[in-house]
Amino acid sequence: MAQPSDVREVLQYIPQFRSKVFLVLIEAGILPEPALAESLLDLAVLEDIGVKLVLGVLGGDLKDLHDWTLECEIMAARVPHRITDPAAISATRDILGRGQSAVVDASAVGPLDPEVVAYARGIGVSKIIALLEEAILVDGAPVHALRAADAAACASRTDARGAALLHAAAAACGAGVPRIHVLNGRTQGALVNELFSNEGVGTMVHADSYRIIRPLRDEDIPELLGMIGRSVRRSKLVERTYEDIHSRLADFHVMTIDDNVVGCVALHGYTGEACAEVACLYVKHAHEGRGYGEELVRHVESLAVRQGIPRVFALSNRAAGFFVDRLGYIPADVDALPAVRRAQYEASGRDSKVLVKPLIP
Repeated sequence: MAQPSDVREVLQYIPQFRSKVFLVLIEAGILPEPALAESLLDLAVLEDIGVKLVLGVLGGDLKDLHDWTLECEIMAARVPHRITDPAAISATRDILGRGQSAVVDASAVGPLDPEVVAYARGIGVSKIIALLEEAILVDGAPVHALRAADAAACASRTDARGAALLHAAAAACGAGVPRIHVLNGRTQGALVNELFSNEGVGTMVHADSYRIIRPLRDEDIPELLGMIGRSVRRSKLVERTYEDIHSRLADFHVMTIDDNVVGCVALHGYTGEACAEVACLYVKHAHEGRGYGEELVRHVESLAVRQGIPRVFALSNRAAGFFVDRLGYIPADVDALPAVRRAQYEASGRDSKVLVKPLIP
């Protein structure tokens, strides 16, 4: 995961967050902890970049949190109704409309109870962020991105509280809240690490397309060239220009997380010889080790099958073991390449291994 100090990764979120409403729920037991103080300072930064903040106190003294927000220079005003009161919605919207953040009493409910979800929908939130005394752990670790449709299947792999939160988060997504983040509020830096990195540190349940593979677009080409430049310099990939990629735009596919490109792959067809090349496979360094490369290759293999292409091949050196061990490719002789590609390979003088894989019997 990229660190918060990675300015480029942080900056890409600023236009996405601006003018969005975040409901941040804070469990009473973590007041007033150093980790909470740090989170409030981070919330002040979110306010500065244009995020509309609503802070809900899940028990404890509402005045304490309001005083803390003022100490951290958050421009907060107290909502004069509890979160369960329908009047709280219009009061909160009025406060946000004045350019202030809102502090609301949520002490009568659990973090993702239906009343909280109804309130969140009423004020138009993009995210509910729950800073709790304990995070949700599935098989002992947070699930950084979990589709709402898959939340129930993970409930049996956590404790009773985590299972209840997963079910509630899925229901909230079904009711129209795009994303639910559940974090350990006692962990310093949890909020900024969750919001300003593609992978996050807590458990996020989402209703939208968080991680997808899609065709390359014109506007992605500069990002793609910058991304693969590191491997080109280390002679892992063939050097490519803007014109090279644009001329074969339909061959390229990218993986995006939160609409940020993190990996790419190409499928170059040789229809006259009934095969295709899996090429330009790259995953950003900060996202390595998560299975994204395998996911990208399997994606273009499925495209090849749908196009009736019976076999694919790859030219690789350092990644040869990955193709063989993880994806079932077989080392082959250069004669296995289509004639045009074989001529290019021989002219290049590169020592890449030839790897093939049959897709259709």
